[in-house]
Amino acid sequence: MLDIATELHGWTEQDRDFAVATVVAVSGSAPRRPGAALAVDAGGTVIGSVSGGCVEGAVYDLCRQAIEDGHPVRERFGYSDDDAFAVGLTCGGVIDILVTPVRRGDPARPVLAAALAAAIRGEAAALALVTEGPAELLGLPLLVRTDAPATSALGAQPAVERAAAGQAAALLDAGRTAHVTVGGDGSPGCGPRTGLLVVANLPAPRMIVFGAIDFASALVRIGRFLGYHVTLCDARPVFATAARFPEADEIVVDWPHRYLEQTETDARTVLCVLTHDAKFDIPLLRLALTLPVAYVGAMGSRRTHLDRNARLREAGLPETALARLRSPIGLDLGAHSPEETALSIAAEIVALRRGGTGVPLRGAHTPIHHDEADGPEGRVGSAA
Repeated sequence: MLDIATELHGWTEQDRDFAVATVVAVSGSAPRRPGAALAVDAGGTVIGSVSGGCVEGAVYDLCRQAIEDGHPVRERFGYSDDDAFAVGLTCGGVIDILVTPVRRGDPARPVLAAALAAAIRGEAAALALVTEGPAELLGLPLLVRTDAPATSALGAQPAVERAAAGQAAALLDAGRTAHVTVGGDGSPGCGPRTGLLVVANLPAPRMIVFGAIDFASALVRIGRFLGYHVTLCDARPVFATAARFPEADEIVVDWPHRYLEQTETDARTVLCVLTHDAKFDIPLLRLALTLPVAYVGAMGSRRTHLDRNARLREAGLPETALARLRSPIGLDLGAHSPEETALSIAAEIVALRRGGTGVPLRGAHTPIHHDEADGPEGRVGSAA
């Protein structure tokens, strides 16, 4: 439900009663991943989505019922299920939905409100929801943050609470959303077997765009659209201005390599080098290709690419590092305009992030929806 945190937090501030339907498990070609949510308030207002439209009507009815009777419920919809087929899930997937009422006075409400507020502030947090196990725990939340003690509505089961907090903290540290099971192994104090969906929320990943050119302006816009915190860096103050890049989260006037030396990067950071000038490119890429970041791409023709690689070899960069460079940057879309080129670059970043091939889906024998754990970001830590 953290994907609709802003709207849901507004509902809690307005003291509305509502119910949240959360995707807790999927298989096949279900379009939304675990953690995606749809919410309905007591007046019938809907936000979010759990299936891209296939089962929204049935889920809406479940939410209205949960608001009325206060009981959480877990339902499965799938192509092989006659009832689910009747409500329109014809894309061949199976999706499990947990519907949780959030009414005034519920013990879960403060925990959910804190989780929503943390997500809005961009803080690292993990929200765990009980998806199976003791009936009295179904739908109850637990919140783990890096800078505060865990808060929970699972107090009636302290062993489950402790185990859930440990699992949620581990998944938050890895930056992963996952379904886990705690308890039930028969050892003293382990608590009953309990299933949990843990949704990890991390601060937005960084995109750093080097080179204040027209192509960079389009890339900044699409980077923001994809959820990145976008920094534009250029050594020339006349070009690196807020007026030219109003959608950048941050504008830095500095030599690119010097800025990269000083700023924080991590395994989700993407670096897009559009400077197209050897005096900037070479020292920047010499550093960038040694950092454990998700993506390094550089703009330029194939001739420029060959010349740049030769210069980087002369500067002492090994072949293993050069092999990480995405150059010429982007996928082959036949792009010409800055906007088309930005789309090409973004497509390559998404394909690498999610483990895609970049080939047309028509005629391909690859999954439409890749398991996030299979992609590079899934291996090093990601937020769903």
